[in-house]
Amino acid sequence: MHSSPGTRRTDGGSAGSVFAAEKPVESIDSRRGAKDAMEGVMKGVFVVCGLVAIAFVLVISIYLIISGIPAIREVGLWNFLAGTNWEPANKTDPAFGILPMILTSVYGTAGAIIIGVPIGFLMAVYLSKVANKKTAAVIREVVDLLAGIPSIVYGLVGMMVLLPLIRETFGLPAGDTLFAAIIVLAIMILPSIISVSETALNAVPREYEEASLALGATELETYFRVSAPAARSGIAAAVVLGVGRAIGEAMAILMVAGNVANMPGLFTSVKFLTTAIAGEMGYAGDLHRQALFSIGLVLFLFIMLINAALNMFLKRDKEGSR
Repeated sequence: MHSSPGTRRTDGGSAGSVFAAEKPVESIDSRRGAKDAMEGVMKGVFVVCGLVAIAFVLVISIYLIISGIPAIREVGLWNFLAGTNWEPANKTDPAFGILPMILTSVYGTAGAIIIGVPIGFLMAVYLSKVANKKTAAVIREVVDLLAGIPSIVYGLVGMMVLLPLIRETFGLPAGDTLFAAIIVLAIMILPSIISVSETALNAVPREYEEASLALGATELETYFRVSAPAARSGIAAAVVLGVGRAIGEAMAILMVAGNVANMPGLFTSVKFLTTAIAGEMGYAGDLHRQALFSIGLVLFLFIMLINAALNMFLKRDKEGSR
């Protein structure tokens, strides 16, 4: 039997509609393939970036270990870490004890944290919860400006303004003291503490605060008893960033601390671990130079211990919140 013309037209129409419907399917598949390829490329880029970061840490660690271990072996671990005399330039009887510098770095960092953390945290609460938008925007600009000021400028201002003030106020022969270094470090860590703490406070769900206010708590009670505990992980991260900035600072401290390897006293000239490296690396040689690399290794271990302490704190925080 021959199909009628009407039937042929119907078949031709259906074939054309199928062909027309196949075009969008092919274009969708090609787009999906392009997206999958792009995602694969980006994943590869992310993996490479992560491996590069790990490689940098490994290279730095290996280099510090290779460069720092020889001096520790020659001087002795106990004599190096617990020795109280640092006289590497003494040709007859050189001494490489870094205990005064270790204690100075610990005391200086602790003093900066004691001063800087409360001020930074309260400023973050003010910016996040109390200040109006215009005032908060102006203060944030100032905080960003503080973060962008080079450390050498902090040291210059401290040397020209802070040291004479300390000398005249406390009747000292010189103002370059551990106290001056603590004040400068406290100012320098403020931007990190303020920015990170404010971000953590802004991330607290508004429902927490509304529930606290509905139960009769005042706004201040809500900020300090609800918002701050909820943001404690971010605030802890801010403190660790401040510790890292304080313990790793060199140039500003070199200008205000006196750069003398004394046992730490609040109003005595002192030398930090970082300032020993920055101030003596230019002329150090042989064992002296190796000892400076050993100091860098000690600093590196300090930072690792701080990061480990933060991870333990955050882990306990997450387990406690479950």
